[in-house]
Amino acid sequence: MIQIGDKIVSRELFDNHFVCHLDKCKGLCCVYGEAGAPLEDEETALLEDNIEKIIPFLRKGGVEAIEEKGTWHFDTDGDKVTPLMGKDDCAYSVIDNGIARCAIETAYFSDAIDFRKPISCHLYPIRTSKIGAHIALNYHKWDVCNPALKLGEEYGMPVFRFLEEAITRAFGEEFYKELELVYKELKKN
Repeated sequence: MIQIGDKIVSRELFDNHFVCHLDKCKGLCCVYGEAGAPLEDEETALLEDNIEKIIPFLRKGGVEAIEEKGTWHFDTDGDKVTPLMGKDDCAYSVIDNGIARCAIETAYFSDAIDFRKPISCHLYPIRTSKIGAHIALNYHKWDVCNPALKLGEEYGMPVFRFLEEAITRAFGEEFYKELELVYKELKKN
């Protein structure tokens, strides 16, 4: 683990390679899990404020799940999350040519809203957690992402570089620059 300011960063973000390979994984991270996507407080308000603009991009089951459970809810651990359709699919997931994608992000890229998607989704496969006054950034391993590891190796793309835009969105440009400096130092050794 490497500490940068109030962040504790797993070495796996530098040592492992990753490039999302949607043709292979089919976006399973959007449709397989025990709970919806974790949400920040401001994201719950953004979903509430933008739901009417997101609805046209949703599947019927997603609309029904949101009508039943709300734009977000608390999971069994008391965390704010997106609702699910049934037991697996995020209510905001859509299927496009056999690949699960985010309807929130589709609405964003269609200029319907200015909220891209939950930061927890944008950062994936990084998962964050709070440890006292620190935020830990860890690499989440999942067999579904094995093709992404292989593709990342082919491109020589460390996890943190693949997620430059998301990391910068979540923690700022200066923090991302610090990650680059740490990576260069690690490569020297």
